[in-house]
Amino acid sequence: MDIGKNLVLPCLFFCVFFLTQAQQLPVKYSFGEKYNDRYKYSNLLEISDDGMGGSILVRSYYTGIILKPKGYYIEHYNKDLELIGEFNYKLKGLDFVNAFVKNGQLNILFLDYNLGKGSYDYVVHRSPLDHFNFSQETILSIPSQQVNEPMDHNYYRRNFSSGFTTTAFLNEDKSAFAISTHFKRGKEEKHFVYLFNSSLNKLMEYDFSSEIEEKNYAFENIVTSKDLSQLYLVGKAYYKKKRFAATERKFQYEMLKVTKYGAGIQTFDDPGKFSEALKPIIVNDKLICVGFYADRKDNRYNGLAYFELDRNSLVIKERKYNAFSQQFMADKFGREDDTEIKNLVFKNISVTKDNSILFNAEEYFVTSSVQQDPTGSRIKIERFHYNDIVSAKLNSEGDIIWARNINKSEVTQGDGAYASYSSCTSGDNTYYLISTAAENPQLLSGERLVFKQGLSRNRNVFMIQLDKEGKIRYEKVIDDHEARLPLMVSMPLIDKENGNMLYYAKRGSKKQLVKVEINTP
Repeated sequence: MDIGKNLVLPCLFFCVFFLTQAQQLPVKYSFGEKYNDRYKYSNLLEISDDGMGGSILVRSYYTGIILKPKGYYIEHYNKDLELIGEFNYKLKGLDFVNAFVKNGQLNILFLDYNLGKGSYDYVVHRSPLDHFNFSQETILSIPSQQVNEPMDHNYYRRNFSSGFTTTAFLNEDKSAFAISTHFKRGKEEKHFVYLFNSSLNKLMEYDFSSEIEEKNYAFENIVTSKDLSQLYLVGKAYYKKKRFAATERKFQYEMLKVTKYGAGIQTFDDPGKFSEALKPIIVNDKLICVGFYADRKDNRYNGLAYFELDRNSLVIKERKYNAFSQQFMADKFGREDDTEIKNLVFKNISVTKDNSILFNAEEYFVTSSVQQDPTGSRIKIERFHYNDIVSAKLNSEGDIIWARNINKSEVTQGDGAYASYSSCTSGDNTYYLISTAAENPQLLSGERLVFKQGLSRNRNVFMIQLDKEGKIRYEKVIDDHEARLPLMVSMPLIDKENGNMLYYAKRGSKKQLVKVEINTP
Protein backbone atom coordinates (compact mmCIF):
# COMPACT_ATOMS: atom_id res chain seq x y z
CA MET A 1 0.00 0.00 0.00
CA ASP A 2 1.06 3.55 -0.62
CA ILE A 3 0.95 5.05 2.86
CA GLY A 4 2.08 8.67 3.24
CA LYS A 5 4.90 9.53 5.62
CA ASN A 6 2.43 11.35 7.79
CA LEU A 7 0.97 7.96 8.75
CA VAL A 8 4.11 6.57 10.36
CA LEU A 9 3.22 7.87 13.82
CA PRO A 10 0.25 6.25 15.56
CA CYS A 11 -3.00 7.96 14.65
CA LEU A 12 -4.67 9.95 17.38
CA PHE A 13 -8.41 9.51 17.76
CA PHE A 14 -10.32 12.47 19.18
CA CYS A 15 -13.88 11.93 20.39
CA VAL A 16 -16.30 14.53 21.68
CA PHE A 17 -19.49 13.26 23.28
CA PHE A 18 -22.29 15.78 23.06
CA LEU A 19 -24.69 14.25 25.55
CA THR A 20 -24.56 16.78 28.36
CA GLN A 21 -27.56 17.82 30.42
CA ALA A 22 -28.09 20.80 28.13
CA GLN A 23 -28.14 18.57 25.07
CA GLN A 24 -31.62 17.97 23.70
CA LEU A 25 -30.93 15.72 20.75
CA PRO A 26 -29.51 12.19 21.23
CA VAL A 27 -26.35 12.69 19.18
CA LYS A 28 -22.62 12.35 19.61
CA TYR A 29 -19.82 12.98 17.19
CA SER A 30 -16.17 12.09 16.81
CA PHE A 31 -13.30 13.49 14.77
CA GLY A 32 -10.63 11.37 13.16
CA GLU A 33 -7.02 12.51 12.93
CA LYS A 34 -6.23 15.34 10.52
CA TYR A 35 -4.01 14.20 7.68
CA ASN A 36 -1.99 16.05 5.09
CA ASP A 37 -3.18 15.69 1.53
CA ARG A 38 -1.05 16.27 -1.54
CA TYR A 39 -3.95 17.21 -3.81
CA LYS A 40 -5.51 20.52 -2.92
CA TYR A 41 -8.07 20.38 -5.71
CA SER A 42 -10.28 17.33 -5.86
CA ASN A 43 -13.88 16.12 -5.80
CA LEU A 44 -15.25 13.28 -3.69
CA LEU A 45 -16.98 10.83 -6.01
CA GLU A 46 -17.93 7.97 -3.71
CA ILE A 47 -17.73 6.87 -0.08
CA SER A 48 -18.54 3.20 0.58
CA ASP A 49 -18.56 0.68 3.40
CA ASP A 50 -15.54 -1.62 3.13
CA GLY A 51 -17.46 -4.54 4.66
CA MET A 52 -15.30 -4.52 7.81
CA GLY A 53 -16.62 -1.43 9.57
CA GLY A 54 -14.30 0.92 7.69
CA SER A 55 -14.74 3.01 4.59
CA ILE A 56 -13.36 3.49 1.07
CA LEU A 57 -13.27 6.93 -0.56
CA VAL A 58 -12.73 7.63 -4.26
CA ARG A 59 -11.76 11.17 -5.37
CA SER A 60 -10.89 12.72 -8.70
CA TYR A 61 -8.00 15.20 -8.44
CA TYR A 62 -6.76 18.12 -10.54
CA THR A 63 -3.33 19.69 -11.00
CA GLY A 64 -1.57 22.23 -13.23
CA ILE A 65 -1.61 25.99 -13.76
CA ILE A 66 -4.84 25.37 -15.67
CA LEU A 67 -6.47 22.69 -13.55
CA LYS A 68 -7.02 19.46 -15.44
CA PRO A 69 -8.11 16.01 -14.21
CA LYS A 70 -5.09 13.78 -13.62
CA GLY A 71 -6.45 10.68 -11.94
CA TYR A 72 -8.23 9.16 -8.97
CA TYR A 73 -7.10 9.10 -5.36
CA ILE A 74 -8.34 6.25 -3.19
CA GLU A 75 -8.33 6.30 0.62
CA HIS A 76 -9.03 3.40 2.98
CA TYR A 77 -10.02 4.10 6.61
CA ASN A 78 -10.68 1.58 9.39
CA LYS A 79 -13.59 1.62 11.84
CA ASP A 80 -11.64 3.97 14.16
CA LEU A 81 -11.39 6.60 11.39
CA GLU A 82 -7.68 5.87 10.91
CA LEU A 83 -6.21 6.12 7.42
CA ILE A 84 -4.72 2.69 6.68
CA GLY A 85 -4.22 2.84 2.92
CA GLU A 86 -3.90 5.26 0.01
CA PHE A 87 -3.46 4.76 -3.70
CA ASN A 88 -2.94 7.17 -6.58
CA TYR A 89 -4.66 5.69 -9.63
CA LYS A 90 -3.22 7.75 -12.49
CA LEU A 91 -5.95 7.41 -15.05
CA LYS A 92 -7.24 10.07 -17.47
CA GLY A 93 -9.82 10.44 -20.21
CA LEU A 94 -12.58 8.29 -18.70
CA ASP A 95 -15.98 9.27 -17.29
CA PHE A 96 -16.54 8.08 -13.72
CA VAL A 97 -19.93 6.37 -13.30
CA ASN A 98 -19.99 4.88 -9.79
CA ALA A 99 -18.04 2.73 -7.35
CA PHE A 100 -18.94 -0.02 -4.90
CA VAL A 101 -17.29 -2.66 -2.70
CA LYS A 102 -18.07 -6.34 -3.21
CA ASN A 103 -16.36 -9.30 -1.45
CA GLY A 104 -13.35 -7.30 -0.32
CA GLN A 105 -12.77 -5.67 -3.70
CA LEU A 106 -13.29 -2.11 -4.91
CA ASN A 107 -15.13 -1.87 -8.22
CA ILE A 108 -15.03 1.41 -10.15
CA LEU A 109 -17.30 1.66 -13.18
CA PHE A 110 -16.08 3.96 -15.96
CA LEU A 111 -17.41 4.95 -19.37
CA ASP A 112 -14.59 4.94 -21.93
CA TYR A 113 -14.61 5.83 -25.61
CA ASN A 114 -12.73 3.19 -27.59
CA LEU A 115 -11.29 4.92 -30.67
CA GLY A 116 -10.18 1.64 -32.20
CA LYS A 117 -13.64 0.08 -32.08
CA GLY A 118 -15.62 3.33 -32.39
CA SER A 119 -17.69 2.50 -29.34
CA TYR A 120 -18.53 3.58 -25.81
CA ASP A 121 -17.44 0.89 -23.38
CA TYR A 122 -18.55 0.38 -19.81
CA VAL A 123 -15.38 -0.83 -18.09
CA VAL A 124 -15.01 -2.02 -14.50
CA HIS A 125 -11.66 -1.44 -12.79
CA ARG A 126 -11.36 -3.85 -9.87
CA SER A 127 -8.83 -4.12 -7.04
CA PRO A 128 -8.54 -5.92 -3.69
CA LEU A 129 -8.69 -3.57 -0.71
CA ASP A 130 -5.63 -4.94 1.10
CA HIS A 131 -3.30 -4.30 -1.84
CA PHE A 132 -4.39 -1.93 -4.58
CA ASN A 133 -3.71 -3.53 -7.95
CA PHE A 134 -6.37 -2.85 -10.57
CA SER A 135 -7.51 -5.16 -13.34
CA GLN A 136 -10.04 -4.21 -16.04
CA GLU A 137 -13.12 -5.83 -17.53
CA THR A 138 -15.38 -4.48 -20.28
CA ILE A 139 -18.98 -5.43 -19.50
CA LEU A 140 -20.81 -3.50 -22.24
CA SER A 141 -19.89 -1.94 -25.59
CA ILE A 142 -22.14 0.37 -27.66
CA PRO A 143 -21.07 1.46 -31.19
CA SER A 144 -21.32 5.23 -31.50
CA GLN A 145 -19.57 8.37 -32.63
CA GLN A 146 -17.86 10.30 -29.84
CA VAL A 147 -19.90 13.13 -28.24
CA ASN A 148 -19.12 15.90 -25.77
CA GLU A 149 -21.23 14.80 -22.80
CA PRO A 150 -22.07 11.09 -22.95
CA MET A 151 -22.98 10.89 -19.24
CA ASP A 152 -26.01 13.14 -19.41
CA HIS A 153 -27.84 12.42 -16.15
CA ASN A 154 -29.36 15.54 -14.67
CA TYR A 155 -32.84 16.58 -13.69
CA TYR A 156 -33.82 19.48 -15.90
CA ARG A 157 -31.55 19.75 -18.93
CA ARG A 158 -31.47 16.57 -20.99
CA ASN A 159 -29.92 16.58 -24.46
CA PHE A 160 -31.13 13.79 -26.75
CA SER A 161 -29.79 15.25 -30.00
CA SER A 162 -26.06 14.67 -29.43
CA GLY A 163 -26.13 11.13 -30.87
CA PHE A 164 -25.36 9.28 -27.63
CA THR A 165 -26.45 9.59 -24.01
CA THR A 166 -26.29 7.09 -21.16
CA THR A 167 -27.09 6.85 -17.47
CA ALA A 168 -26.40 4.27 -14.77
CA PHE A 169 -28.04 3.67 -11.39
CA LEU A 170 -27.07 1.53 -8.40
CA ASN A 171 -29.95 0.05 -6.43
CA GLU A 172 -30.19 0.88 -2.72
CA ASP A 173 -28.18 -2.03 -1.31
CA LYS A 174 -25.67 -1.87 -4.20
CA SER A 175 -26.41 -5.47 -5.20
CA ALA A 176 -27.10 -4.44 -8.81
CA PHE A 177 -26.94 -1.55 -11.25
CA ALA A 178 -28.98 -0.59 -14.29
CA ILE A 179 -27.63 1.04 -17.46
CA SER A 180 -29.72 3.00 -19.97
CA THR A 181 -28.24 3.80 -23.40
CA HIS A 182 -29.81 6.03 -26.07
CA PHE A 183 -27.98 6.47 -29.38
CA LYS A 184 -28.45 7.37 -33.04
CA ARG A 185 -26.68 6.18 -36.17
CA GLY A 186 -28.09 7.96 -39.22
CA LYS A 187 -31.82 7.31 -39.28
CA GLU A 188 -31.48 4.47 -36.80
CA GLU A 189 -32.30 5.36 -33.19
CA LYS A 190 -31.95 2.84 -30.35
CA HIS A 191 -32.59 2.71 -26.62
CA PHE A 192 -31.49 -0.28 -24.53
CA VAL A 193 -31.80 -1.05 -20.82
CA TYR A 194 -29.49 -3.48 -19.02
CA LEU A 195 -29.27 -4.89 -15.49
CA PHE A 196 -26.04 -6.23 -13.98
CA ASN A 197 -25.51 -7.68 -10.52
CA SER A 198 -22.57 -6.56 -8.37
CA SER A 199 -20.62 -9.62 -9.51
CA LEU A 200 -20.77 -8.01 -13.00
CA ASN A 201 -23.05 -10.65 -14.51
CA LYS A 202 -25.59 -9.34 -17.03
CA LEU A 203 -29.04 -10.34 -15.79
CA MET A 204 -31.25 -8.57 -18.34
CA GLU A 205 -31.13 -6.79 -21.67
CA TYR A 206 -34.16 -5.05 -23.12
CA ASP A 207 -34.56 -3.26 -26.46
CA PHE A 208 -36.64 -0.20 -25.61
CA SER A 209 -36.37 1.30 -29.11
CA SER A 210 -40.02 0.90 -30.13
CA GLU A 211 -41.07 3.28 -27.36
CA ILE A 212 -38.85 6.19 -28.41
CA GLU A 213 -40.61 7.03 -31.67
CA GLU A 214 -42.87 9.47 -29.79
CA LYS A 215 -40.94 10.15 -26.56
CA ASN A 216 -37.40 10.33 -25.22
CA TYR A 217 -36.87 8.79 -21.79
CA ALA A 218 -34.73 10.24 -19.01
CA PHE A 219 -34.79 7.85 -16.08
CA GLU A 220 -34.17 9.21 -12.58
CA ASN A 221 -34.73 6.40 -10.05
CA ILE A 222 -34.81 2.60 -9.91
CA VAL A 223 -35.87 -0.15 -7.56
CA THR A 224 -35.31 -3.90 -7.91
CA SER A 225 -36.91 -6.96 -6.38
CA LYS A 226 -34.78 -8.73 -3.79
CA ASP A 227 -34.01 -11.60 -6.17
CA LEU A 228 -33.17 -9.10 -8.96
CA SER A 229 -35.71 -10.69 -11.29
CA GLN A 230 -37.66 -7.44 -11.66
CA LEU A 231 -36.32 -3.99 -12.49
CA TYR A 232 -38.46 -0.86 -12.22
CA LEU A 233 -37.27 2.48 -13.64
CA VAL A 234 -39.09 5.78 -13.15
CA GLY A 235 -38.36 9.01 -14.97
CA LYS A 236 -39.47 11.66 -17.41
CA ALA A 237 -40.80 10.82 -20.86
CA TYR A 238 -40.27 13.88 -23.11
CA TYR A 239 -42.67 14.33 -26.02
CA LYS A 240 -40.89 14.73 -29.35
CA LYS A 241 -43.48 16.29 -31.66
CA LYS A 242 -46.08 18.00 -29.49
CA ARG A 243 -46.14 21.77 -29.25
CA PHE A 244 -46.17 23.41 -25.86
CA ALA A 245 -46.64 26.86 -24.41
CA ALA A 246 -43.51 28.39 -22.91
CA THR A 247 -44.75 27.79 -19.34
CA GLU A 248 -45.84 24.19 -19.92
CA ARG A 249 -43.73 21.18 -19.07
CA LYS A 250 -42.89 18.93 -22.00
CA PHE A 251 -42.86 15.56 -20.24
CA GLN A 252 -44.79 13.13 -18.10
CA TYR A 253 -43.56 10.63 -15.53
CA GLU A 254 -43.65 6.97 -16.50
CA MET A 255 -42.55 3.64 -15.03
CA LEU A 256 -40.81 0.95 -17.05
CA LYS A 257 -40.76 -2.61 -15.72
CA VAL A 258 -38.20 -5.04 -17.17
CA THR A 259 -37.87 -8.79 -16.60
CA LYS A 260 -36.26 -11.62 -18.56
CA TYR A 261 -39.63 -12.29 -20.15
CA GLY A 262 -40.60 -8.81 -21.31
CA ALA A 263 -41.47 -5.30 -20.21
CA GLY A 264 -44.35 -2.97 -19.45
CA ILE A 265 -45.00 0.76 -19.08
CA GLN A 266 -47.31 2.75 -16.82
CA THR A 267 -48.10 6.46 -16.81
CA PHE A 268 -49.32 8.38 -13.76
CA ASP A 269 -51.02 11.62 -14.81
CA ASP A 270 -54.76 12.14 -14.30
CA PRO A 271 -56.99 14.94 -15.64
CA GLY A 272 -55.86 18.04 -13.77
CA LYS A 273 -53.16 16.15 -11.84
CA PHE A 274 -49.57 16.02 -13.13
CA SER A 275 -47.03 13.88 -11.29
CA GLU A 276 -43.67 15.30 -10.26
CA ALA A 277 -40.42 13.86 -8.88
CA LEU A 278 -41.72 10.30 -8.39
CA LYS A 279 -39.63 7.70 -6.60
CA PRO A 280 -40.37 3.93 -6.53
CA ILE A 281 -40.09 1.78 -3.41
CA ILE A 282 -41.07 -1.79 -2.51
CA VAL A 283 -42.76 -2.07 0.91
CA ASN A 284 -43.71 -5.55 2.13
CA ASP A 285 -43.93 -6.80 -1.46
CA LYS A 286 -46.05 -3.78 -2.50
CA LEU A 287 -44.77 -1.61 -5.35
CA ILE A 288 -45.30 2.04 -4.45
CA CYS A 289 -44.42 5.37 -6.04
CA VAL A 290 -44.40 8.49 -3.90
CA GLY A 291 -43.66 12.05 -4.90
CA PHE A 292 -45.43 15.28 -5.70
CA TYR A 293 -48.08 16.56 -8.09
CA ALA A 294 -49.13 19.78 -9.77
CA ASP A 295 -52.62 21.00 -10.66
CA ARG A 296 -51.43 22.38 -13.99
CA LYS A 297 -48.69 21.80 -16.55
CA ASP A 298 -46.01 24.04 -15.11
CA ASN A 299 -43.45 23.88 -12.31
CA ARG A 300 -45.79 24.57 -9.41
CA TYR A 301 -46.17 21.74 -6.89
CA ASN A 302 -49.49 21.50 -5.04
CA GLY A 303 -49.17 18.41 -2.86
CA LEU A 304 -48.01 14.83 -2.32
CA ALA A 305 -48.81 11.93 -4.63
CA TYR A 306 -49.07 8.22 -3.73
CA PHE A 307 -49.53 5.30 -6.13
CA GLU A 308 -49.71 1.58 -5.41
CA LEU A 309 -49.15 -0.58 -8.49
CA ASP A 310 -49.52 -4.26 -9.26
CA ARG A 311 -45.96 -5.56 -9.46
CA ASN A 312 -46.73 -7.75 -12.49
CA SER A 313 -49.19 -5.78 -14.63
CA LEU A 314 -48.28 -2.25 -13.35
CA VAL A 315 -52.01 -1.51 -13.05
CA ILE A 316 -52.49 1.31 -10.52
CA LYS A 317 -54.43 -0.22 -7.63
CA GLU A 318 -54.56 2.90 -5.46
CA ARG A 319 -53.85 6.58 -6.06
CA LYS A 320 -54.05 9.46 -3.64
CA TYR A 321 -53.37 13.18 -3.92
CA ASN A 322 -52.69 14.98 -0.64
CA ALA A 323 -52.85 18.77 -1.04
CA PHE A 324 -50.34 20.84 0.92
CA SER A 325 -52.03 22.26 4.01
CA GLN A 326 -52.24 25.90 4.97
CA GLN A 327 -49.85 25.09 7.83
CA PHE A 328 -47.29 23.79 5.35
CA MET A 329 -47.65 26.86 3.15
CA ALA A 330 -47.18 29.04 6.23
CA ASP A 331 -44.08 27.03 7.18
CA LYS A 332 -42.63 27.69 3.78
CA PHE A 333 -43.69 31.19 2.84
CA GLY A 334 -44.99 32.93 5.91
CA ARG A 335 -47.06 35.78 4.48
CA GLU A 336 -45.20 36.13 1.21
CA ASP A 337 -47.27 36.36 -1.94
CA ASP A 338 -45.07 34.01 -4.00
CA THR A 339 -46.39 30.53 -3.25
CA GLU A 340 -44.67 28.56 -5.99
CA ILE A 341 -43.07 25.25 -5.05
CA LYS A 342 -40.96 23.80 -7.84
CA ASN A 343 -37.97 21.68 -8.83
CA LEU A 344 -38.01 19.20 -5.95
CA VAL A 345 -35.38 16.44 -6.08
CA PHE A 346 -35.64 13.39 -3.82
CA LYS A 347 -32.89 12.93 -1.26
CA ASN A 348 -34.03 10.11 1.02
CA ILE A 349 -36.92 7.74 1.67
CA SER A 350 -37.47 5.19 4.46
CA VAL A 351 -40.17 3.01 5.97
CA THR A 352 -41.03 2.84 9.68
CA LYS A 353 -42.05 -0.29 11.62
CA ASP A 354 -45.75 0.42 11.01
CA ASN A 355 -45.04 0.85 7.26
CA SER A 356 -45.43 4.61 7.29
CA ILE A 357 -43.28 6.29 4.63
CA LEU A 358 -40.90 9.11 5.54
CA PHE A 359 -39.30 11.06 2.71
CA ASN A 360 -37.61 14.36 2.02
CA ALA A 361 -36.68 16.35 -1.05
CA GLU A 362 -34.87 19.58 -1.85
CA GLU A 363 -35.56 22.51 -4.12
CA TYR A 364 -32.80 22.44 -6.71
CA PHE A 365 -32.20 24.50 -9.83
CA VAL A 366 -29.39 25.89 -11.98
CA THR A 367 -28.90 29.48 -13.14
CA SER A 368 -26.29 30.83 -15.54
CA SER A 369 -24.75 34.13 -16.57
CA VAL A 370 -22.01 35.32 -18.91
CA GLN A 371 -18.92 37.01 -17.45
CA GLN A 372 -15.56 38.19 -18.70
CA ASP A 373 -12.43 36.36 -17.58
CA PRO A 374 -9.07 38.17 -17.03
CA THR A 375 -8.23 37.80 -20.73
CA GLY A 376 -11.44 39.55 -21.78
CA SER A 377 -13.08 36.38 -23.07
CA ARG A 378 -16.74 35.87 -22.29
CA ILE A 379 -17.44 32.68 -20.37
CA LYS A 380 -20.64 31.07 -19.15
CA ILE A 381 -20.89 30.68 -15.37
CA GLU A 382 -23.31 28.17 -13.87
CA ARG A 383 -24.59 28.45 -10.31
CA PHE A 384 -26.20 25.52 -8.51
CA HIS A 385 -28.93 26.38 -6.02
CA TYR A 386 -29.86 24.12 -3.08
CA ASN A 387 -32.84 25.64 -1.34
CA ASP A 388 -35.68 24.55 0.94
CA ILE A 389 -36.09 21.03 2.35
CA VAL A 390 -39.56 19.48 2.09
CA SER A 391 -40.17 16.59 4.46
CA ALA A 392 -43.33 14.48 4.70
CA LYS A 393 -44.85 11.42 6.31
CA LEU A 394 -47.54 9.20 4.76
CA ASN A 395 -49.26 6.35 6.54
CA SER A 396 -49.29 2.80 5.16
CA GLU A 397 -52.39 3.63 3.07
CA GLY A 398 -50.83 6.71 1.46
CA ASP A 399 -52.66 9.38 3.48
CA ILE A 400 -50.67 12.39 4.61
CA ILE A 401 -49.81 12.57 8.32
CA TRP A 402 -47.74 15.75 8.08
CA ALA A 403 -45.57 17.80 5.75
CA ARG A 404 -42.94 20.29 6.89
CA ASN A 405 -40.65 22.80 5.22
CA ILE A 406 -37.19 23.93 6.34
CA ASN A 407 -36.27 27.26 4.76
CA LYS A 408 -32.71 27.61 3.52
CA SER A 409 -30.87 29.08 0.57
CA GLU A 410 -27.50 27.86 -0.70
CA VAL A 411 -25.70 28.53 -3.97
CA THR A 412 -22.36 27.31 -5.26
CA GLN A 413 -20.31 27.45 -8.44
CA GLY A 414 -17.95 24.74 -7.28
CA ASP A 415 -18.12 21.49 -5.35
CA GLY A 416 -21.74 20.76 -4.45
CA ALA A 417 -20.68 18.21 -1.83
CA TYR A 418 -20.29 21.04 0.71
CA ALA A 419 -23.82 22.36 0.08
CA SER A 420 -27.27 20.82 0.53
CA TYR A 421 -27.83 18.46 3.49
CA SER A 422 -28.03 14.82 4.56
CA SER A 423 -30.72 12.92 6.43
CA CYS A 424 -31.13 9.72 8.40
CA THR A 425 -34.12 8.10 10.09
CA SER A 426 -34.03 6.43 13.50
CA GLY A 427 -37.26 4.95 14.77
CA ASP A 428 -40.06 7.39 13.95
CA ASN A 429 -37.73 10.40 13.86
CA THR A 430 -35.95 11.96 10.90
CA TYR A 431 -32.66 13.77 11.47
CA TYR A 432 -31.08 16.32 9.13
CA LEU A 433 -27.52 17.59 9.16
CA ILE A 434 -26.85 21.04 7.70
CA SER A 435 -23.49 22.81 7.47
CA THR A 436 -23.77 26.57 7.45
CA ALA A 437 -21.82 29.72 8.27
CA ALA A 438 -24.91 31.07 10.08
CA GLU A 439 -24.65 31.15 13.86
CA ASN A 440 -28.27 30.29 14.58
CA PRO A 441 -31.42 29.56 12.59
CA GLN A 442 -34.71 31.24 13.39
CA LEU A 443 -37.67 29.25 14.66
CA LEU A 444 -40.67 31.38 13.81
CA SER A 445 -44.31 30.90 14.70
CA GLY A 446 -46.06 27.91 13.16
CA GLU A 447 -42.99 25.63 13.32
CA ARG A 448 -41.26 27.64 10.61
CA LEU A 449 -37.49 27.08 10.69
CA VAL A 450 -35.31 29.46 8.66
CA PHE A 451 -31.55 29.21 7.98
CA LYS A 452 -29.94 32.43 6.77
CA GLN A 453 -26.49 32.68 5.26
CA GLY A 454 -23.65 33.78 7.53
CA LEU A 455 -20.34 35.39 6.62
CA SER A 456 -17.82 33.20 8.46
CA ARG A 457 -15.36 31.05 6.53
CA ASN A 458 -15.81 28.26 9.06
CA ARG A 459 -19.00 26.25 9.22
CA ASN A 460 -21.34 25.29 12.05
CA VAL A 461 -23.09 21.93 11.88
CA PHE A 462 -26.74 21.87 12.92
CA MET A 463 -28.94 18.86 13.50
CA ILE A 464 -32.70 19.11 12.99
CA GLN A 465 -35.15 16.53 14.28
CA LEU A 466 -38.66 15.93 13.00
CA ASP A 467 -40.48 13.55 15.35
CA LYS A 468 -43.35 11.21 14.51
CA GLU A 469 -45.81 14.12 14.84
CA GLY A 470 -43.75 16.39 12.61
CA LYS A 471 -42.62 18.61 15.48
CA ILE A 472 -39.31 20.40 14.85
CA ARG A 473 -36.34 20.59 17.19
CA TYR A 474 -32.87 21.72 16.27
CA GLU A 475 -29.45 22.15 17.83
CA LYS A 476 -25.95 23.22 16.90
CA VAL A 477 -24.10 19.93 17.38
CA ILE A 478 -20.64 20.91 16.12
CA ASP A 479 -19.33 24.45 16.59
CA ASP A 480 -17.28 26.13 13.86
CA HIS A 481 -14.34 26.38 16.31
CA GLU A 482 -14.28 22.57 16.54
CA ALA A 483 -15.05 21.75 12.91
CA ARG A 484 -12.10 23.59 11.39
CA LEU A 485 -12.48 21.65 8.14
CA PRO A 486 -15.82 21.93 6.32
CA LEU A 487 -17.88 18.75 6.00
CA MET A 488 -18.98 17.40 2.64
CA VAL A 489 -22.40 17.34 4.17
CA SER A 490 -24.36 16.06 1.15
CA MET A 491 -22.19 12.95 0.60
CA PRO A 492 -22.23 10.88 3.80
CA LEU A 493 -21.85 7.16 4.26
CA ILE A 494 -25.08 6.29 6.10
CA ASP A 495 -25.41 3.24 8.34
CA LYS A 496 -29.21 3.05 8.58
CA GLU A 497 -29.21 0.07 10.92
CA ASN A 498 -27.16 1.84 13.59
CA GLY A 499 -28.13 5.45 12.88
CA ASN A 500 -24.60 6.59 11.98
CA MET A 501 -23.41 9.06 9.36
CA LEU A 502 -19.77 9.32 8.26
CA TYR A 503 -18.50 12.50 6.59
CA TYR A 504 -15.36 13.54 4.75
CA ALA A 505 -14.04 16.94 5.77
CA LYS A 506 -11.44 18.73 3.65
CA ARG A 507 -9.95 22.14 3.01
CA GLY A 508 -6.84 22.66 0.93
CA SER A 509 -4.15 20.18 2.01
CA LYS A 510 -5.90 18.96 5.20
CA LYS A 511 -8.48 16.19 5.53
CA GLN A 512 -10.22 14.07 8.17
CA LEU A 513 -13.31 11.94 8.79
CA VAL A 514 -16.14 12.98 11.09
CA LYS A 515 -18.62 10.46 12.50
CA VAL A 516 -22.08 11.47 13.75
CA GLU A 517 -24.06 8.92 15.77
CA ILE A 518 -27.76 9.10 16.61
CA ASN A 519 -28.70 7.25 19.80
CA THR A 520 -32.48 7.02 19.86
CA PRO A 521 -33.76 5.44 23.11
